[in-house]
Amino acid sequence: MSPTTTMIIMSSLATGTIITASSFHWLMAWIGLEMNTLAIIPIISKQHHPRATEAATKYFLTQAAASALILFSSTINAWHSGMWDITQPTTPASSILLTIAITMKLGLAPTHFWLPEVLQGTTMTTALIISTWQKLAPMALVCQTANNLSPITLLLVGLLSACVGGWAGMNQTQTRKIMAYSSIAHFGWMAAISPMLTNIMLLNLLIYILMTTSMFSMLIMTKSNTIQNMATWAALPSTTTLTLLTLLSLGGLPPLSGFMPKWLILNELINQNLILSATILALSSLLSLFFYLRLTYITTLTLAPNTPNTTYKWRFKPTTYQLLTTTIPGALLMLPMTPTLTQ
Repeated sequence: MSPTTTMIIMSSLATGTIITASSFHWLMAWIGLEMNTLAIIPIISKQHHPRATEAATKYFLTQAAASALILFSSTINAWHSGMWDITQPTTPASSILLTIAITMKLGLAPTHFWLPEVLQGTTMTTALIISTWQKLAPMALVCQTANNLSPITLLLVGLLSACVGGWAGMNQTQTRKIMAYSSIAHFGWMAAISPMLTNIMLLNLLIYILMTTSMFSMLIMTKSNTIQNMATWAALPSTTTLTLLTLLSLGGLPPLSGFMPKWLILNELINQNLILSATILALSSLLSLFFYLRLTYITTLTLAPNTPNTTYKWRFKPTTYQLLTTTIPGALLMLPMTPTLTQ
C-alpha cells in the first residue's frame, strides 16, 4: 500500500471517529461511523489472502447492519419528536434499536461472534486497531445516550458478555482470539456500569486501551500468533517480565492498573444494591484470569531445565516497538492515582 493511500485511509479513520464523538446530530454521527467502517476495510483486506477477505466481509456486513439500525432508530426518534439531537429522550422502540446497534458495534454478547473471527483473519496491528480505536466511536455514542438507553438491557448484556468472554476464551490457543474474548469481557464490564456512572466507564476504557495496546505490542514484537510461540524467556527476558505483568493487569490483580476499574465498578454496583450482578461479574473475572494465567505460565514459567514447549525462534535483527515505552507505565502503575482519576 502506497504512503499516500495509507495516509488517506488513516486520516479517514481518525476523522470518522472524531466526527462521531463531537456531533450532536444523528446523521452526522452516522456519517462518522460509516467513514470509520469504510476506512478500516482496506486495512483488513490488504493481505491478499482468502482469510483476510473473509474477515473484511464479516466486519463490513456487521458494521453496516449496526449503522443501519442506528439510522433507523434515529429516524423513528425524529418521526416522534421532530428533532435529530442525540441527547434528547428517545421513544422505547428507538431506544431498543439503538441498544442493539451499539451492542453489535462493540461486539458485545450475544452479537459477539464476528469479533474473534475478524481478529483472527487480520494482522496483529490491524487487530490492535479494531480492538482499541474502532471502539471509541460507539463508546462516544454510549456516553451521549447513556440516559436514554435501557439500563436493564445494558446490565444484562454486560453480565452476559463478561461471562461469555471468560468462558469462551478458556478454549482458545490463538493469541488474537484470546485478546478478542478479553475485549468482549472488558466491554461487558463497561456496559454494566454505563447506565450509572459514565466517568468510571471512560476510566475503564482508558485503562483497557493502555493494557490492550501494551499486550498487542508485545505480541507483535515477539511474533507470537499462538500460545506455544509465547515461550520467549531465553530470547527476551525483560519483555517476558513485562508481558507477565501486563497479563496480570488484564486479569485485574492488585496492585496493577487493571484492578482499579473492576474495583470501582463492583463498589458502585454494591452501592446500587445490585449484589447479584456484582457477584456474577466478580466470578466471571475468575474465568478470564484463568486463561491469562495460562498465558503467563507458558510465557515465563517454562524455564530450563524444563523441556521447552516450542523451538527457539530465529531473530536476525532485534526489533523494538515504540508504543511499549508509553503504554506500559499506564498499564501497570496507575492504581495509586485512583482518587485523582475518579474525582
